[in-house]
Amino acid sequence: MTGARGRWLGWALLLLAGQAATLALIEAGPRVAYQHYLVPWTMPSRAPAWALAVFGVELVLVALGMRRHAPTLARWLRDLGPLRLLLGGGLFVLTSATLSRNITHYAAELVFASVVQLVHLGAVGLLALSLDPAGVARVTETADRLLDPVGGDAPSQDRPDRFVWTLALLVTLTAATLAVVAYQRHPHVPDEVSYLLQARYLATGHLAMPLPAVPEAFNVDLMTYQATRWFSPFPPGWPAILAIGAALGTPWLVNPILGGVAVVLTYLLLGELYPRRTARLATVLLACSPWALFLSMSLMSHVASLVAAVLAAWCVARLRRAPRVGWALLGGASIGIVGLIRPLEGVAVALLLGVWSLGARGRGVLRLWPSAALTLATIATGALTLPYNRALTGDARTFPVMEYMNATFGPGANDLGFGPNRGSGWEGLDPLPGHGPVDVLINANFNLFQTNTELLGWATGSLLPILLLLLVGRLRRPDAWMLACIAMVIGIHSLYYFSGGPDFGARYWYLILVPCLALAARGIETACERAGAEGGGRVVAGVSALVLTALLVFVPWRAADKYVHYRGMRPDLRTMVTEPAFRDGLILVRGHRHPDYASAVIYGNLDPATPAPIVAWDRTPAQRAELVAAYPTRRFWVIDGPTVTGDGYRVLAGPLTGDELLTRRDEVVADR
Repeated sequence: MTGARGRWLGWALLLLAGQAATLALIEAGPRVAYQHYLVPWTMPSRAPAWALAVFGVELVLVALGMRRHAPTLARWLRDLGPLRLLLGGGLFVLTSATLSRNITHYAAELVFASVVQLVHLGAVGLLALSLDPAGVARVTETADRLLDPVGGDAPSQDRPDRFVWTLALLVTLTAATLAVVAYQRHPHVPDEVSYLLQARYLATGHLAMPLPAVPEAFNVDLMTYQATRWFSPFPPGWPAILAIGAALGTPWLVNPILGGVAVVLTYLLLGELYPRRTARLATVLLACSPWALFLSMSLMSHVASLVAAVLAAWCVARLRRAPRVGWALLGGASIGIVGLIRPLEGVAVALLLGVWSLGARGRGVLRLWPSAALTLATIATGALTLPYNRALTGDARTFPVMEYMNATFGPGANDLGFGPNRGSGWEGLDPLPGHGPVDVLINANFNLFQTNTELLGWATGSLLPILLLLLVGRLRRPDAWMLACIAMVIGIHSLYYFSGGPDFGARYWYLILVPCLALAARGIETACERAGAEGGGRVVAGVSALVLTALLVFVPWRAADKYVHYRGMRPDLRTMVTEPAFRDGLILVRGHRHPDYASAVIYGNLDPATPAPIVAWDRTPAQRAELVAAYPTRRFWVIDGPTVTGDGYRVLAGPLTGDELLTRRDEVVADR
């Protein structure tokens, strides 16, 4: 092994080990909380000694390695100027960690997290600089072959080729693997439980389910209970799509497929705006984005919303290039579908694409017909929610989710805008009561930090290439559109009291994914341009190392550390209910509503008239008596949930007759 190759390999291994070590210093885990570093000088006893040792070695070696490059580094910093250096440095630091209740701990974490990012950046830089000219030439040749040689500013208007389809297939396979191995084909967030129940009854052609005989025994979060029926309050768009998978018995596979579709549509859209190399680079970043992979693993609605939004944007781009009614109708229908999935995102997309569509001009007196047709198709599709609302709430203008939130948390709690009555009392996720300007800043801090973490999973921070573009790059018109998209999504969600929480990154901002990756690709290109011919190859080598370490270290760490049994949810009952002994049974689950009953309810029979297991929540002795009276022919089983056993579900008793069940004196372990 030559000296240059040995140095390159050494820095690569150090980067891998360093990111693994610093991830081990993060306290995240499968709970509902934002991640924080175990800062060694504030929590020395909790920080793993081996991780501190590995990071210490990386810090020393990077500091020694950077000594010879100090003059060049100092010149680059001087060229930035004090204002850009202050703005860039401030964002670099402030996005490296998120708020803590203890201001001292927050300040210490900002310092430590910034040092971590800088040390990893130094390791990447030294890795790139250690390549010999032949190695740089090989990297450049490979990048040119995959991405297209550099040249030209005109949009490629390209069609997906084998490279793009391969990326899409890899995303679907990776997300499906994560869905099986880490997520266990099981909902973990309350929203997902409600979506899955809704998809199941929509797949049978119903808008609601008949109310069970003992409603209190089937109480689950984010479900509305009326006199004769119960149903999910969520908009129908995503559950209707998920119902396709539910009808086929594979609802967990819907989002992985949509994740692959998003890759193809993103390439088509960016090809209408950027040169081929930029579009391909951004598509590669999307395929390697942990944010995209983990949401594509889930049962959440965000991937479907992104797919519909990107499809709508591509249609408008084609409409601007060649006004045809088909593009207007398909684009408008796609915008309407975004609204049927996530109404607030539908508003943002409608405003953005409505303005952008004004660039599509017809002939003669009907010059604005493309925008008019787009608008009419949007309204016609979005209006499908009106009869749905009326069927469930009695008023076409009242959304079921708003009625649910008002009933659960008080009138106006879920409304947009500012006021003291906004919010649901989730103190750990929404620190201040009500919603005001300070809440906007807090939510922005939460989501910017999570974007910096999850967008690319880079050890240097994911926003680094975007900062580079904004500081030293030359913005083009498509870049301005991407910034406008980001500003619209962030701005409109600033009117909402909740940040989205720590589930799947900054999920309420998920529509900024493609704009951010397009700007990141432009930032990488800016770095290559400023570095010159040979230096550009070194930049590509450094970026490749960051992408590979994210896939090899960050993605497995996040999957294992957070998403296995996330929020305490477990799929154990999936196999239990298929056993012949449970066929005509009524399973009583002891434990809390979440996670014990929430994890179990989706495996129960939604139609009590059919001979399949029913899963109920064991809340009180009186409720047991009601269940025995309501289901006299059933055999009863009592199962302890995870919060009772400290592990998985476990059969406590059964099968029992109704009389045998009523004579038991099991302690009821339940909450609201």
